[in-house]
Amino acid sequence: MSIDLAQQGAVATITMNAPGRRNALNFELRGRLREVLEGVNNDASVRAVILTGAGVGFCAGADVEAMTSSGLQESRARMLHSHALIRTLYRMEKPVIAAVRGHAVGFGWSLALACDMVIASETAKFSQIFTKIGLAPDGGAVYFLQRNLGQARAKELVYSARMVGAAEALSLGLANRVVKDEELGEQAQAWAAELAAAPTFALVMAKRMFETGSSPGLDQFLETEVLIQPQMKQTLDHQEGTLAFREKRAPRFVGS
Repeated sequence: MSIDLAQQGAVATITMNAPGRRNALNFELRGRLREVLEGVNNDASVRAVILTGAGVGFCAGADVEAMTSSGLQESRARMLHSHALIRTLYRMEKPVIAAVRGHAVGFGWSLALACDMVIASETAKFSQIFTKIGLAPDGGAVYFLQRNLGQARAKELVYSARMVGAAEALSLGLANRVVKDEELGEQAQAWAAELAAAPTFALVMAKRMFETGSSPGLDQFLETEVLIQPQMKQTLDHQEGTLAFREKRAPRFVGS
């Protein structure tokens, strides 16, 4: 398992490389991804970034297999660790394209939503899968979805945890482009090269305008997540949801 970095011209490609787990991110990989993003952000030779996943998936979210029972303090610390990654990605001072093949679910979809644009292959599938393991969304997912879709449609996706295919994501404005699976890498590289040739500082300033045009801001929203999600991890439904996931069966939630 690794976070890989490659550069072609002024375009850096960051690849989440844990295909055996559909690129689900454990604590260590989330930290490593943040370090790579920070390094790329400070590299003047890079003017556009692609974030993608190895193999047939983008990112299956947090590594549920690695989840362990934890108290509020430990859970809060883990949330802040994840939030540092989302903030770093969202505030990159160069355009970032998420190149999505296969599943982008849970925190994996949050990562794609935190990017500036999304190019999806025809196999892409998105889901706010959190409720299936007895959790509320995290990684700023509700913030991003509500801002892009409005409350009604965002609630439907969060409450149902259903899969959204590439064509629907495009129609909802949650993906900018859909391409053939075998063309994803080439098309993402070409698009990133166009952005790399643009006036980078002007793009960054436009990015800041989009950020300040949202109320409340991402920081205020993530503070709310820190209050909610650690408590959710103490519930019986989360324990049941996690156990059901590991046992590959439907969960039996009790509502507490």
